[in-house]
Amino acid sequence: MTETLTVRNGIDVDQLLATIDAIKDDPNVASFTFHASSRWQEGTHNIGEIGRFVHAGHDDQTRDEPPVLLGNSKGPNAVELLLQAVGFCNAVGYVANAAARGIEVTQMEYDVEGDVDVRTFLGLAGPRAGFTAIRVTGRVASPNATDEQLQELCTYVQDTSPVLDSLANPIPVTTTLQIAH
Repeated sequence: MTETLTVRNGIDVDQLLATIDAIKDDPNVASFTFHASSRWQEGTHNIGEIGRFVHAGHDDQTRDEPPVLLGNSKGPNAVELLLQAVGFCNAVGYVANAAARGIEVTQMEYDVEGDVDVRTFLGLAGPRAGFTAIRVTGRVASPNATDEQLQELCTYVQDTSPVLDSLANPIPVTTTLQIAH
Protein backbone atom coordinates (compact mmCIF):
# COMPACT_ATOMS: atom_id res chain seq x y z
CA MET A 1 0.00 0.00 0.00
CA THR A 2 1.34 3.43 -0.96
CA GLU A 3 0.93 6.24 1.51
CA THR A 4 0.00 9.62 0.04
CA LEU A 5 1.36 12.63 1.84
CA THR A 6 -0.49 15.90 1.45
CA VAL A 7 1.50 18.98 2.30
CA ARG A 8 -0.15 22.36 1.83
CA ASN A 9 1.40 25.67 2.87
CA GLY A 10 4.19 23.71 4.53
CA ILE A 11 1.62 21.94 6.73
CA ASP A 12 1.41 18.14 6.69
CA VAL A 13 -2.38 18.01 6.27
CA ASP A 14 -2.53 14.26 6.93
CA GLN A 15 -0.75 14.76 10.25
CA LEU A 16 -2.96 17.76 11.05
CA LEU A 17 -6.12 15.75 10.42
CA ALA A 18 -4.74 12.77 12.39
CA THR A 19 -4.04 15.10 15.31
CA ILE A 20 -7.57 16.48 15.14
CA ASP A 21 -8.96 12.92 15.11
CA ALA A 22 -6.76 11.93 18.08
CA ILE A 23 -8.09 14.89 20.04
CA LYS A 24 -11.66 13.96 19.11
CA ASP A 25 -11.00 10.45 20.44
CA ASP A 26 -9.29 11.66 23.62
CA PRO A 27 -9.78 15.32 24.61
CA ASN A 28 -6.89 14.99 27.08
CA VAL A 29 -4.52 14.91 24.11
CA ALA A 30 -5.37 18.59 23.53
CA SER A 31 -3.90 19.69 26.88
CA PHE A 32 -0.46 21.26 26.74
CA THR A 33 1.64 23.37 29.06
CA PHE A 34 3.92 25.85 27.35
CA HIS A 35 6.68 27.61 29.26
CA ALA A 36 8.60 30.83 28.94
CA SER A 37 11.22 32.13 31.31
CA SER A 38 12.98 35.42 31.75
CA ARG A 39 16.30 35.93 33.52
CA TRP A 40 17.11 39.47 34.60
CA GLN A 41 20.58 40.72 33.63
CA GLU A 42 20.82 44.41 34.52
CA GLY A 43 18.63 47.49 34.35
CA THR A 44 15.72 46.52 32.16
CA HIS A 45 17.72 43.90 30.22
CA ASN A 46 16.45 40.33 30.52
CA ILE A 47 17.35 37.06 28.84
CA GLY A 48 14.34 34.97 27.99
CA GLU A 49 13.90 31.45 26.83
CA ILE A 50 10.88 30.14 25.04
CA GLY A 51 10.78 26.41 24.78
CA ARG A 52 10.79 23.68 27.45
CA PHE A 53 8.32 21.80 25.33
CA VAL A 54 8.67 18.14 24.46
CA HIS A 55 9.73 17.61 20.82
CA ALA A 56 10.27 21.32 20.27
CA GLY A 57 13.45 23.35 20.20
CA HIS A 58 13.98 26.55 22.08
CA ASP A 59 14.58 30.11 21.03
CA ASP A 60 16.67 32.27 23.32
CA GLN A 61 15.68 35.91 23.00
CA THR A 62 17.15 38.98 24.60
CA ARG A 63 14.57 41.35 26.07
CA ASP A 64 15.07 44.96 27.01
CA GLU A 65 13.27 48.28 27.10
CA PRO A 66 13.94 51.17 24.74
CA PRO A 67 16.15 54.01 26.09
CA VAL A 68 13.13 56.19 26.89
CA LEU A 69 12.11 53.51 29.42
CA LEU A 70 15.64 53.22 30.85
CA GLY A 71 16.78 50.33 28.69
CA ASN A 72 19.30 49.91 25.91
CA SER A 73 17.13 48.38 23.17
CA LYS A 74 19.08 45.12 23.34
CA GLY A 75 16.01 43.25 22.16
CA PRO A 76 12.22 43.26 22.20
CA ASN A 77 10.51 44.14 25.47
CA ALA A 78 7.72 42.11 27.07
CA VAL A 79 4.82 43.96 25.44
CA GLU A 80 6.50 43.65 22.04
CA LEU A 81 6.72 39.90 22.58
CA LEU A 82 3.02 39.84 23.45
CA LEU A 83 2.23 41.61 20.19
CA GLN A 84 4.52 39.21 18.34
CA ALA A 85 2.63 36.32 19.92
CA VAL A 86 -0.66 37.70 18.54
CA GLY A 87 0.77 37.92 15.03
CA PHE A 88 2.46 34.53 15.24
CA CYS A 89 -0.66 32.78 16.55
CA ASN A 90 -2.83 34.40 13.89
CA ALA A 91 -0.44 33.42 11.10
CA VAL A 92 -0.06 29.84 12.30
CA GLY A 93 -3.80 29.46 12.80
CA TYR A 94 -4.59 30.96 9.41
CA VAL A 95 -2.13 28.89 7.38
CA ALA A 96 -2.94 25.62 9.17
CA ASN A 97 -6.69 26.09 8.86
CA ALA A 98 -6.29 27.16 5.23
CA ALA A 99 -4.39 23.94 4.58
CA ALA A 100 -7.15 21.87 6.19
CA ARG A 101 -9.70 23.62 3.98
CA GLY A 102 -7.73 23.11 0.78
CA ILE A 103 -6.80 26.77 0.49
CA GLU A 104 -3.32 27.51 -0.85
CA VAL A 105 -1.64 30.49 0.79
CA THR A 106 1.20 32.21 -1.09
CA GLN A 107 1.56 35.20 1.25
CA MET A 108 0.64 35.71 4.91
CA GLU A 109 1.76 38.62 7.03
CA TYR A 110 0.49 40.22 10.20
CA ASP A 111 1.38 43.63 11.56
CA VAL A 112 0.36 44.10 15.18
CA GLU A 113 0.55 47.31 17.16
CA GLY A 114 -0.74 48.28 20.56
CA ASP A 115 -1.03 51.30 22.80
CA VAL A 116 0.31 51.29 26.36
CA ASP A 117 0.33 54.16 28.84
CA VAL A 118 3.20 53.49 31.26
CA ARG A 119 2.03 55.77 34.06
CA THR A 120 0.54 52.98 36.15
CA PHE A 121 3.59 50.78 35.48
CA LEU A 122 5.74 53.60 36.84
CA GLY A 123 3.58 54.03 39.97
CA LEU A 124 1.70 57.08 38.77
CA ALA A 125 -2.03 57.65 38.49
CA GLY A 126 -3.20 56.67 35.05
CA PRO A 127 -5.18 54.16 33.03
CA ARG A 128 -4.71 50.42 33.26
CA ALA A 129 -1.13 49.15 33.10
CA GLY A 130 -1.73 46.96 30.05
CA PHE A 131 -2.61 47.64 26.46
CA THR A 132 -5.51 50.00 25.94
CA ALA A 133 -5.88 48.91 22.31
CA ILE A 134 -4.32 46.38 19.97
CA ARG A 135 -4.65 46.66 16.20
CA VAL A 136 -3.93 43.75 13.88
CA THR A 137 -3.56 44.04 10.11
CA GLY A 138 -3.30 40.85 8.11
CA ARG A 139 -2.32 40.45 4.48
CA VAL A 140 -2.98 37.23 2.59
CA ALA A 141 -2.73 36.03 -0.99
CA SER A 142 -4.26 32.84 -2.35
CA PRO A 143 -4.61 31.63 -5.93
CA ASN A 144 -7.54 29.31 -5.23
CA ALA A 145 -9.80 31.02 -2.67
CA THR A 146 -12.39 33.75 -2.97
CA ASP A 147 -12.20 36.96 -0.96
CA GLU A 148 -15.21 35.72 1.02
CA GLN A 149 -13.48 32.43 1.89
CA LEU A 150 -10.35 34.27 3.00
CA GLN A 151 -12.34 36.72 5.14
CA GLU A 152 -14.42 33.93 6.70
CA LEU A 153 -11.22 32.08 7.54
CA CYS A 154 -9.81 35.24 9.15
CA THR A 155 -12.91 35.48 11.35
CA TYR A 156 -12.64 31.79 12.26
CA VAL A 157 -8.98 32.20 13.23
CA GLN A 158 -9.81 35.19 15.45
CA ASP A 159 -12.54 33.15 17.15
CA THR A 160 -10.25 30.15 17.80
CA SER A 161 -6.88 31.79 18.59
CA PRO A 162 -5.56 30.74 22.02
CA VAL A 163 -3.55 33.98 22.28
CA LEU A 164 -6.49 36.25 21.41
CA ASP A 165 -8.74 34.26 23.75
CA SER A 166 -6.22 34.69 26.56
CA LEU A 167 -6.11 38.45 25.96
CA ALA A 168 -9.85 38.94 25.56
CA ASN A 169 -11.05 36.84 28.50
CA PRO A 170 -10.03 37.05 32.16
CA ILE A 171 -7.85 34.14 33.22
CA PRO A 172 -6.43 33.42 36.65
CA VAL A 173 -2.71 34.14 36.93
CA THR A 174 -0.89 32.74 39.93
CA THR A 175 2.52 34.14 40.83
CA THR A 176 4.85 32.37 43.23
CA LEU A 177 7.97 34.17 44.37
CA GLN A 178 10.89 31.99 45.44
CA ILE A 179 13.47 33.99 47.34
CA ALA A 180 17.07 32.85 47.04
CA HIS A 181 19.47 33.48 49.90
